[in-house]
Amino acid sequence: MSASINIALIIGSLRKESINRKFAEYMVSQMPESVTIKEVYIADLPLYNQDYDDTTIDSYERVRQQLKGADAVLIVTPEHNRTMPAALKNVVDIGSRPYKESVWTHKKVAVVTASPGSFGGINSGLDMRKSMQMLSAQMMIDPEIHLSRAIDSLNDDGSVSPRTQKFLQRFVTDFVDFAGNTSA
Repeated sequence: MSASINIALIIGSLRKESINRKFAEYMVSQMPESVTIKEVYIADLPLYNQDYDDTTIDSYERVRQQLKGADAVLIVTPEHNRTMPAALKNVVDIGSRPYKESVWTHKKVAVVTASPGSFGGINSGLDMRKSMQMLSAQMMIDPEIHLSRAIDSLNDDGSVSPRTQKFLQRFVTDFVDFAGNTSA
């Protein structure tokens, strides 16, 4: 692959010691040199309110520009109360507005979920996919990554276990192909 690819990374958990951040960092470390990844910082975003559509909010503009400039978006997120976390839903809404100016339209998006529970955040991933499809994003469907009992996928030192590394490396390869495919 010779062309460079710009990826925006959104981590749906705001926790400093998030297990999702650990998985995201591992995936980022496996990306080829031709891929540039920039995290979209979402912790400082005020809750979306349509009254803000005619106002310039610096953090909103920063996020919208990062998403616009990306060839694809990788979202790594937990599940909160059987759906996506509020901070993640907020960035989805911010990126979708103002009306007819959505940054999500035709944007390539992949979602990885991880949860200490037995369902691996699948509801969060499905709800994320539902929102993105409604916004006309191009979703990466296969492979799906929903890491259940995700704590067991980490070694005692917090690094990703070898078994999970193989699984995530396959995903990274497929995601880079998806992100770089201009005919999709």
